[in-house]
Amino acid sequence: MAEHGWEGVAKIAQDFRDASVRRVEPSVPDVPSELPKDVTDIPRRLLAENEVLITQTAPENLVESLAIGKFTCIAVVTAFLRRAGLAQKLTNCITELLPEEALRRAKYLDDYYHEHNRPIGPLHGLPISVKEHIGMKGKGLNAGFVGWWHHKGEDDANALKILWQAGCVFYARTTQPQTLMHLETSNNLYGVTVNPFNRDLTPGGSSGGEGALLGLRGSCLGIGSDIGGSIRSPAANCGLYGLRPTSYRIPVGGWSGTMQGEEHIVAVMGPLSTSLEGVKLFMKTVLSAKPWLIEPSCVPIPWRDQDSQLTVAQNKKLRIAVLWSDGIVKPHPPITRALTEVVTKLRDIPAIEISTWEPHKHDEAWEIIASLFFADGAQEETAAISTSGEPWRPLSKFIIHENPYVKHLSVEEIWYWTTRREQYRGAYNDVWNSTATGTGPHGEPEGTVDVILAPAGPGAAAPLDQSRYWGYTSQWNLLDYPALVFPVSKVDPEVDQVDEGYEPTNEKDAFNYHL
Repeated sequence: MAEHGWEGVAKIAQDFRDASVRRVEPSVPDVPSELPKDVTDIPRRLLAENEVLITQTAPENLVESLAIGKFTCIAVVTAFLRRAGLAQKLTNCITELLPEEALRRAKYLDDYYHEHNRPIGPLHGLPISVKEHIGMKGKGLNAGFVGWWHHKGEDDANALKILWQAGCVFYARTTQPQTLMHLETSNNLYGVTVNPFNRDLTPGGSSGGEGALLGLRGSCLGIGSDIGGSIRSPAANCGLYGLRPTSYRIPVGGWSGTMQGEEHIVAVMGPLSTSLEGVKLFMKTVLSAKPWLIEPSCVPIPWRDQDSQLTVAQNKKLRIAVLWSDGIVKPHPPITRALTEVVTKLRDIPAIEISTWEPHKHDEAWEIIASLFFADGAQEETAAISTSGEPWRPLSKFIIHENPYVKHLSVEEIWYWTTRREQYRGAYNDVWNSTATGTGPHGEPEGTVDVILAPAGPGAAAPLDQSRYWGYTSQWNLLDYPALVFPVSKVDPEVDQVDEGYEPTNEKDAFNYHL
């Protein structure tokens, strides 16, 4: 490391990435030297018609086409490699493309199909992109730190093994931020990943490489991770579906990061997709493989998509409670408009009942989770950054140096904050149970609210280095609730006018209001 300096290591990393893009055949087209803010239409203009068709196909339709032989795996993988290469040139979202491995895998799958006249598994030939810190055997595993550039995956992550057995193809690895603890995606190895809909804005983070890649349809299904919003933030900023599962649902063995082994705030792995069915496909595939047999901490519960809330008894309505604001930071006008549009449509469905969810001490929730995020006082993050002498990124400084809750906790203090966490979860559960309309034969609450509909963030995609409010996503990490983001609309400057008369209620609210 000292031999090259951190800048030299960064150049090595970028040269390595660029070389992987150059190895794609046919070669990835050059993009205009002068780029517009919105680059989402550029791939359609530069790729062949069949490549556009393939890459804009939803994953559930793509696996169906592959299963009947409509597309070959080689054609599909080549199309996604080329579009991913364009996504890199447009948004800086890739750490490495895998053209040789991906095409070798695609040929194997095509040969299998020709020999057996059937797909090898439920994901036969489906290209899947992967956030870099999710390990691949023999591949780099830097987790956003320059000083970790030389780290290599000892084996494929457990989740990747399951997906591989199901027939998928891994072809692209994507960017993440320094520390993995930003709601944006910037590090000193590769620089800043930007939003394909507006390159002045962030795609979100920490799975922002996935967000930008899927936003440009350089992927249709990707894998991210989430400890405070890292799947949902990119999904919201890039118009995607993203699921943060409950902890211990998806196996996480084989990934990289600091504070491995901490259990007070558990990070999870989950899907980002261009369709809701893509999210379901990922979850059903992984859970059908019974991951608890290879990672015992996983909960042995199958994917229960057959238990649809929309097919319950006729006398029971689906109860949806709407959280319009967390009472700390007021969402920007486009967020409130999107919520309103969804609620208006839901009110027209007789089988759905809408109510308002009042936030329960969400300020206390942030105090608890922020105190538990870095229980070692961020010593491991500091050491990982110091190893190379790389500078601290602005949002690394924000979440660690400017976070008043970061301190080295004693064992007794960890017990204290973990107890506070459990007490808060219990109190929130009591609030939820208070919505019951009756009791069951054993005194259990019945008829409670089924789901909370809430903002995915305090605003649409933020200017770079300005994503400083975590409350709308970290809330559900603290409670360990599953949380799904889905696209609704885009910002409309003509409609989404600033509320000029609004008076912010606190410092965080003021910061968000003035963005």
